[in-house]
Amino acid sequence: MTDSPATPDTPPPVGPNAPSVNALSERLVARLVDDAPRFGAAVSHTAHGTVLVDAGAQAPGSVAAGVLIARICMGGLGHVTVRESLDAQPLWPSMIEVRTSWPVLACLGSQYAGWSLSATREQTGGKKFFSLGSGPARALAVKEPLYAELGYRDRHARGALVLEVERLPPQVVIDKVLHDCGLTPAQLTLIVTPTHSVAGTVQVVARVVEVALHKTHVLGVPLDEVVEAGGSAPLPPPAPDGLQAMGRTNDAILYGGRVHLTVKHDAVAKRLAAELPASTSRDYGRPFADIFTAFNHDFYQIDPALFAPAEVWVSSLESGATWHGGRVDAAVLHGQWSAAS
Repeated sequence: MTDSPATPDTPPPVGPNAPSVNALSERLVARLVDDAPRFGAAVSHTAHGTVLVDAGAQAPGSVAAGVLIARICMGGLGHVTVRESLDAQPLWPSMIEVRTSWPVLACLGSQYAGWSLSATREQTGGKKFFSLGSGPARALAVKEPLYAELGYRDRHARGALVLEVERLPPQVVIDKVLHDCGLTPAQLTLIVTPTHSVAGTVQVVARVVEVALHKTHVLGVPLDEVVEAGGSAPLPPPAPDGLQAMGRTNDAILYGGRVHLTVKHDAVAKRLAAELPASTSRDYGRPFADIFTAFNHDFYQIDPALFAPAEVWVSSLESGATWHGGRVDAAVLHGQWSAAS
């Protein structure tokens, strides 16, 4: 993946005049906090006023909470819904559908889980802590080189970050987020959604379009080529085991995710249709939990080409033509998710 800034004669794909993802998502965060009991979430505050939302660690959470949190993750620039399939032979009964007219900013500038946050046992006074942070507060901290390439930094006075972890963050991690985002404690909301929870499963599967944008970036395609994006993926029931839950959410995208991108030029559309699908990876074909275990639980040993939707359609504004690539593999999904008869 290229993390170098855009050259002076190439406009950045987002740029400084783009909307504030933290401002646009602020009302969504307020809705989650104000209506927490209805969403199955629990709200607490640190001694200094940081808002902590438990949407699946101890609180039960819900599908509705996961949808709202996915919209927060996209910086208020994405539509996320759950649709029940009425097809005679559906891929899966429940599908997550995502659409955005700001694909680069919503998906890479906000939703992408790219901020690594950790603390040692000594720092926490107990268990070590690790989580990836996703959501709009990433654009306040701009700790990732990606933001230099995007040409984007948010400067809103409030921020929200989503943590895919099984417990509330320790104070040392909260302090780091506050420092890096330039916020006071009362200006920050942290939302916890473990992958094995209902809300966590929803918000991870809702990354189906983001995964396509990320692989587009990995392939070196100019991000400003992508002007519209939408997609869907099956919503599996969460698994009680953390490894299996992670496997299910990844399989939903790798073997059941469908994405439609609109790009500016024919050559880009044709290339993405050929190179974007997950089936281009050497590791494609087995359940993700099996792949992850085979590589000793090390993400960095897995072929990066695997992290992509199963099937893509790419339309070009240049000619109006659409190219298609990849396919869904219902057998892999049902083999993992369906009970034996």
